[in-house]
Amino acid sequence: MPDLVIRIPPPSVAAGAPALGEVPLQPFCRAFGVQSQTPSDIAVIMPSIWRPSLEQALRSVIEQDFAGSIQILLGFDVPNAARLDLDKMIGSLPADRSVLAFYPGYSTSRRHGGIHPAFDGGALRTVLCYLANSRFLAFLDDDNWWSKDHLRNLRGAIEGVQWSYSLRWFVDPLDDAVICIDDWESVGPDRGVWQALFGGFVDPNCLMIDKLACDAVLRWWGIPLPNDPGAMSCDRHVFRELRNNFTWRAVNTPSVFYRINRDDQVHHDRAKVMLERGIALKP
Repeated sequence: MPDLVIRIPPPSVAAGAPALGEVPLQPFCRAFGVQSQTPSDIAVIMPSIWRPSLEQALRSVIEQDFAGSIQILLGFDVPNAARLDLDKMIGSLPADRSVLAFYPGYSTSRRHGGIHPAFDGGALRTVLCYLANSRFLAFLDDDNWWSKDHLRNLRGAIEGVQWSYSLRWFVDPLDDAVICIDDWESVGPDRGVWQALFGGFVDPNCLMIDKLACDAVLRWWGIPLPNDPGAMSCDRHVFRELRNNFTWRAVNTPSVFYRINRDDQVHHDRAKVMLERGIALKP
């Protein structure tokens, strides 16, 4: 599927920026495009730990074929964001796209000395959800990307319900080649390999929620499962609340490109399923 392969460009670093590890802890809030009092049709929540793939993820949001307005809330949990050349990375925006980039000057995550337990951003994702000037929220991590119809399909599916979700592709991080459709992990309520343990599962990158209807869910973005040594399981709490308390509709086509992580605790089982299907991962 060569048309689905997107190469990661090197991160755009501002000219004269301090070297990595020498960045002063300076907070910033920068706006790109028009920040309007009129709510956007969709807001995209993007907490970032400054992965090199951030630029690619951003472009996949900006270039969505959704006809309405999109606000992107880009939050950083680490000070390295001060090195990014955001002007170059974001570039010129269409009139119906805007970006709000935010770093508070410290991390809210216990991982970096903050007080909130979630290692993947502390309270950042919850804060960005409330800050978003839109009722409908979608979520994208900085190591993944979307097909152009992702938001259009999710926004259509959420009409009359309180959250919607799509399926995803597994992608090899070595070369961004698409491996296969994930039809056994992130497949929705009461389905897939996580049915017995969690009642199913939906990857946050696949979600859209009505934040007014699902307000009680937002706090769970910063609370991992008890006894989780990696403190990265907040998404399980969020899914549990959505599944148990709110109505949903599925988009049964994959529109998320999800890079697998060979250090993931489930990688062995995931690779085994792929091998049973005749897919051998590159070493």
